[in-house]
Amino acid sequence: MNTINKQVQSLASVETQSVSILGSTGSIGQSTLEVLSLHPQQFHLFALSANTRADLLLSQCEKWQPDYAVLRDSEQAEWLEQSLIEKGLTTQLLHGSEGLDFIASHEQVDIVMASIVGSAGLRSTLAAVNAGKKVLLANKESLVMAGALFMQAVEKSGAVLLPIDSEHNAIFQCMPTPRLNGASESSTELEVLGASLKAGGIRKILLTGSGGPFRCLPMDAFSTITPDQACAHPNWSMGRKISVDSATMMNKGLELIEACWLFNCSPSDIEIVVHPQSVIHSMVEYLDGSVLAQMGHPDMRTPIAHALAWPARVESGVESLNWTQMNGLTFEAPDNQRFPALDMARQAAEAGGSVPIALNAANEIAVEAFLNEVIPFTAIIEVVQQCLEKIPFEEPMTLDAIEAIDFQARKVAKHCCQAFQKVSS
Repeated sequence: MNTINKQVQSLASVETQSVSILGSTGSIGQSTLEVLSLHPQQFHLFALSANTRADLLLSQCEKWQPDYAVLRDSEQAEWLEQSLIEKGLTTQLLHGSEGLDFIASHEQVDIVMASIVGSAGLRSTLAAVNAGKKVLLANKESLVMAGALFMQAVEKSGAVLLPIDSEHNAIFQCMPTPRLNGASESSTELEVLGASLKAGGIRKILLTGSGGPFRCLPMDAFSTITPDQACAHPNWSMGRKISVDSATMMNKGLELIEACWLFNCSPSDIEIVVHPQSVIHSMVEYLDGSVLAQMGHPDMRTPIAHALAWPARVESGVESLNWTQMNGLTFEAPDNQRFPALDMARQAAEAGGSVPIALNAANEIAVEAFLNEVIPFTAIIEVVQQCLEKIPFEEPMTLDAIEAIDFQARKVAKHCCQAFQKVSS
């Protein structure tokens, strides 16, 4: 019996599973809690974590009474700890990155929801992988920054890695066999992440995206786009950073890089398709011409529920599609002139090494500067491009080396933002 089948049997036989949520106060974390609330007998909440939202974390602790809570913001830790005591809660408060690693790798934890936004989630997610957990990956930056290192750790530890991004979760559901996490002991079965797409009878992956709020906006109006406009996604309810990434379509570019690692394919195996309705979340095209699509409402509770219960299925709280009231599903090619981030990310995926790390770091800094109204919307991609031109190519082999490149790229990107602000002021 191969490793995957053993993992499936093991997961299916566990009645109550213990869950840690890395980033419980974000949109993915809150959606995860909504799904867990529907299945109190199946899941036990072991730990929650937050970056700065101590008040919301306290409220979550009151409702869920987890064993542990982690707050990265040390300035609010004393207040939160005192508040937990005053409310008579037994939840133990931990701090910083050490606390995150603790709740991600604890022996009592079965499932880790990795939903910390950005590069800040890399170390704790990797800690969960190294501990062999069932990891629900909502932190795409882990693979964008450290894909090779990350996937080697998955193979070595036997962790079960399941994608939460709606697109990658859709692709996974459309694959012929479980293709993520763990090596197969049988040479006759597709190794998870070990075989080419063609070995699975697959011609290509169709990665869909809505096109965001500015798909039809005249390009001469881009310079006046405000943060609130960029965060007003037509279909999805998301955090502000990922909403801006959707508006530039950098999010789709980062997802392309993530998909290459998850499904062991090259950028040329992936076609990006704009699908404004966000009903089809992605597709897989087979060599015989068949195309399998995963469909549903644009609601993150669906992929969360799928991954939490995998290989079984549970209720997510998402209503059924009303087929008779659908006005139609449309598709179009992405406008690369309107969304230069797509070509930029594809080139980064092809280059590998330090390039995706710098791309992600510079984008995080530029998006933050835009949200703080330091630079205009149109400068986001300019800052990223300038940063890529200034960071020398490397092949980092360790997590420290990856983080050093990330630090350097952020420093360069901040300088670019400041220079852009001086020129425009």
